[in-house]
Amino acid sequence: MTSAQPTEVNQPLDVLVVGAGISGLAIAHELAIAKNYRVLVAEAQDRVGGAITSNRNDEGYLWEEGPNSFQPAPELLRLAVQVGLKDELVLADGKLPRFVFLNGKLNALPMSPPTAIASKILTWGGKIRLALGALGFARPAMSGEESVDQFFSRLLGKQAVERLVAPFISGVYAGDPKRLSARAAFSKIFRLENGYGGLLAGALLTAKERKAQKLNDPNIPKVKSGELGSFRQGIKMLPEAIATKLRDQGTAVKQQWTLRSLEKQGDIYISQFDTPTGAETITSRSVVLTTPAYVSAKLLQDYLPAASQALSEIFYPTVACVVLAYPKSEFAYDMKGFGNLIPRTQGVRTLGTIWSSSLFAGRAPDGWQLLLNFIGGTLDPALAKLSEAEIVQAVHQDLKKTILRPDTKAEPKAIAVHVWDKAIPQYEIGHLERLATIEAELQKSQGLYVSANFIGGVSLGDCIKRGLQEASKIDVFLSSQG
Repeated sequence: MTSAQPTEVNQPLDVLVVGAGISGLAIAHELAIAKNYRVLVAEAQDRVGGAITSNRNDEGYLWEEGPNSFQPAPELLRLAVQVGLKDELVLADGKLPRFVFLNGKLNALPMSPPTAIASKILTWGGKIRLALGALGFARPAMSGEESVDQFFSRLLGKQAVERLVAPFISGVYAGDPKRLSARAAFSKIFRLENGYGGLLAGALLTAKERKAQKLNDPNIPKVKSGELGSFRQGIKMLPEAIATKLRDQGTAVKQQWTLRSLEKQGDIYISQFDTPTGAETITSRSVVLTTPAYVSAKLLQDYLPAASQALSEIFYPTVACVVLAYPKSEFAYDMKGFGNLIPRTQGVRTLGTIWSSSLFAGRAPDGWQLLLNFIGGTLDPALAKLSEAEIVQAVHQDLKKTILRPDTKAEPKAIAVHVWDKAIPQYEIGHLERLATIEAELQKSQGLYVSANFIGGVSLGDCIKRGLQEASKIDVFLSSQG
């Protein structure tokens, strides 16, 4: 982005949204539909949704290659209702168990104090250490920024980190607990310890606060504790429905529009795009970048070099989503559950497996089990060198160790392999300082904003919540400009 002398600009848009992932679409919906601003959404891919990738084939399989489900956060549910998806929402039973593969077998994660006592995941010493930490009897924090490994080891003990926290990190971030920042990646839990004196006391108090603040909106579907959500034809229904509503109400959502340059002329942003029909120039009073950090870094490297440098330091590991199907008769378990995570100490390369057709109906033909497997991540950079066939075989061999019958002769039905070269932003040590640098630099260029899953959380609900917050800031800015 470069500065330029003012020139005559005809009828600029109010907002240019760069990126049609869930963050960009949530912002566009709020500003165009709720606030009636003139908005254009520009997406480089030939579809909307970003990492949300739902597919169906003629054999009767419906699968995801990105996010597989979502926590039904109020902001997400409200947006789904607003775009006509209330009756398309499907919820997985919150009582279905989650499993950790440990010592050669699946172990159900405890869902109550009695089951926690009986659980085999932790030894008695590990259980006592975890209980003491949860009650607030933990070592004081070390000086400086704590990693996730340091934070939870101090609070809950090394065994809990190895067998519970680290597998969770693998499932959410595909990350390294020794590199992730506790304050950035687990901000809510970090506040429980620092603001309430202990995890258990903090959890009880914040639960009471949430209940007191809960809005009884009859239009928002009621969900039970532990439930996960999707839509009948996959998560892509949400971004597609938002884009359709925007278009129906006169807001352009462009696809295969790649932003090549940004410059500011006076109070107006000039954006140059490559499009299927040639170069296009868009003028706007404000611009919000909802692209991945490494894309935003390139766009800002000339105009805001310090912000560009901070953005370029956000690491994205390679992760493969491997969708496989097997006859139900080939499993060693009844496959009633959400799925299983795997500690790195168990000699299994796969990070975790979601039992997709156990969660939601209509995901596989009768008699077949659909699995979404994740492999790769920060601790397995060598994955990037494997072919798709090698990745499938690596996952298949891991499944024979974890959930398939040991004597199975079945080969996997490979539904899809999607290798995300840059998958999930890592909230590593120094992440909040990097975000502070980015925000300070953006203040130098009024009307320029950044909102994506490297800020405020990686979940769909987090992205929508952050997008609505950013939309509010843009509204205030535009209102102040008259």
